[in-house]
Amino acid sequence: MAEIKDPENTFIMETTKGKVVIEAFPNVAPKHVDRIRELTREGAYDGVVFHRVISDFMAQGGDVKHGKKGSDAFNPGRAGTGASDKPDLPAEFSSVRHIRGTCSMARSQNPNSANSQFFICFTDAPWLDKQYTVWGQVIEGMDAVDAFERGEPVREPDHIITMKVAADA
Repeated sequence: MAEIKDPENTFIMETTKGKVVIEAFPNVAPKHVDRIRELTREGAYDGVVFHRVISDFMAQGGDVKHGKKGSDAFNPGRAGTGASDKPDLPAEFSSVRHIRGTCSMARSQNPNSANSQFFICFTDAPWLDKQYTVWGQVIEGMDAVDAFERGEPVREPDHIITMKVAADA
């Protein structure tokens, strides 16, 4: 298992394809890391699908409104259009590069519209640098992410079984 240096800023995501451990960057994107931690502790990500998975690019999930299996609002056709009931976050762009395993926030055209959705890069994506908020890096389990079903939208999407802050696990 990967060495967990800061349990309060490390997330353990059990997915339908295996465990993924993400080390967060609170010094780079403090508001975004706080939001991910808050939603994780609320159980908001449990059951959420990866609705957009593009080969040689990224896997996107985190729609806690329309993408949460088992909830009344779950709608596979609308997964990717929802967010949490919390306010959108101001961009926290940085010089941290989008490389394989980078965790970054999804958003609309408005740079200050990130909320709950995030993506994990399969490969380097330099065109995203300084335009999306990087909040963490996968330190274990990229093989699980690599195994996610592909599609835009995904017909039979993989999902987060449970997501925990390492300090709580």
